[in-house]
Amino acid sequence: MSNELNTMDIKEIMNSLPHRYPFLLIDRVLDYTPGESLHAIKNVTINEPFFQGHFPVQPVMPGVLILEAMAQATGLLAYKSMEAAAEESLYYFAGIDKARFKRVVEPGDQLHFVVNLIKERRGIGVFAGEVRVDGELVCSAQIMCARREIKK
Repeated sequence: MSNELNTMDIKEIMNSLPHRYPFLLIDRVLDYTPGESLHAIKNVTINEPFFQGHFPVQPVMPGVLILEAMAQATGLLAYKSMEAAAEESLYYFAGIDKARFKRVVEPGDQLHFVVNLIKERRGIGVFAGEVRVDGELVCSAQIMCARREIKK
């Protein structure tokens, strides 16, 4: 068993996900095991465009964007697990269950996403995800994503 980590920098993330600023919400993948799990991070700064309106007096990251970032992390694990080339297919957010929020996310927080592949069948993956800040649970959910071929 190797102690080497499988990491992804922003260039590799951008080669896998179609998202771009201001909607690319994963900064780095710290480790992943294809078919099993992925650990990614997002650094939350006051420069995020959503903080202008959510909320100007007390900036809070919207929960839907936390879930979107978790879905992007599952998409990255799906690409690494289900052996589909990013140039040939996309993974679409197909469903969410059991979403729960435990604390707010503010500028200066670093989100840690841990997603685990529960099962995959016919191009549809089911994942369990958690988001933590400083070890404290922020959000948990079960996310489904579906692979679709890119029409050329």
